[in-house]
Amino acid sequence: MSESGLRERIARVARSMFERRLTFGASGNISVRLDDGWLMTPTGASMGEIDPARISKLDANGQWIDGDKPTKESFLHLAMYGERPKAGAVVHLHSTHSVAVSCLKGIDADDVLPPMTAYYVMRVGQLPLVPYYAPGDADLAMAVRTTASRHHAMLLANHGPVVAGRSLDTASGAIEELEETAKLYLLLKDRDFVPLSTAEVAALRRQFPIDT
Repeated sequence: MSESGLRERIARVARSMFERRLTFGASGNISVRLDDGWLMTPTGASMGEIDPARISKLDANGQWIDGDKPTKESFLHLAMYGERPKAGAVVHLHSTHSVAVSCLKGIDADDVLPPMTAYYVMRVGQLPLVPYYAPGDADLAMAVRTTASRHHAMLLANHGPVVAGRSLDTASGAIEELEETAKLYLLLKDRDFVPLSTAEVAALRRQFPIDT
């Protein structure tokens, strides 16, 4: 797809997420890898009103070269790309149910959500929790980089999910699956529910490996 086509696609996906209340205000950001750098949604921009022509462009060194100033969380995206050479896109949201789960006491930091559905296993897989860091803290980039070397999806404590995918469609589909699973978990966590078994999860991972 051409750069202009990618810009239009980013704006459409961002608007769809905003209209479906997966992100609010000026929260959330999207990036896509180019042959010579990246496109990223701008800082302070509502995902519901992204202008394709004003989407930020960064060069291969991560330096801002065109468009509006990039998201202040660009370091999260660059940390993911640095560890995941196959990733073509990264999506970060402050989606309500995922953030709620990230604030819970006693969740498993190695794998936050249980395997409640086959599609969660197929699209997200294991979901580690990255400890809380203040926005803009350089240590957050290091924590994300360390986790991204082993996982394409993660949940930032008291913050929200970050997901990398081969394409924007793959990344956005995975983060939406994550949010819906977080919603299911909050609905059922105080009840007796039956997650997929270890054998069922293993079979899904063999048949549908996550390749990012």
